[in-house]
Amino acid sequence: MLEGIVRESIGKKGTKALRRDGYLIANIYGKGVENINAAFKMNEYIRAVRNKETIAFPVNVGGKEMNVVVQSYESQAVTGSLLHVDLMVAQAGVETTFNIPVVALGEAVGLKNKGLVHMAKERVTVKCTPENLPNTIEIDVTEMDVGNSKLVRDLSAIPNVTILDSDRVALISIIKAK
Repeated sequence: MLEGIVRESIGKKGTKALRRDGYLIANIYGKGVENINAAFKMNEYIRAVRNKETIAFPVNVGGKEMNVVVQSYESQAVTGSLLHVDLMVAQAGVETTFNIPVVALGEAVGLKNKGLVHMAKERVTVKCTPENLPNTIEIDVTEMDVGNSKLVRDLSAIPNVTILDSDRVALISIIKAK
């Protein structure tokens, strides 16, 4: 479980001091939950996010244990290091909007015909409860040739999950290599 501290100072000076000490600044929020200004050790946070099995993962901040989902993050433009992360509390039974990653399964026929797999949209926006939250949306690309694409409407229905993206949005396509 990821351990964090509650930030007393939310100003610029306190934030810079925490970053110098190796902390990642975070805001934790949720429906009906008071916002928490927190900080996590940078390396521990990265390790916890990379090793998680589900989209929601547990954190402990100020003695409170909760499941959270990464909603957004901000990284430094040149170095790529994380500066700030927004975490939303995944409350049981509350319908919320989540961004689910799209994963391509198999090797497309179009790759042998000098094509490339193009991920037009890496995440699909869905609305559901945390209990019904899928970890990934898998798309089989084995039958796809150059010029073919899979749209949101081509996805199979997931029980108790509403896809919020438009039906005509392309997710994966096979394009001709230049």
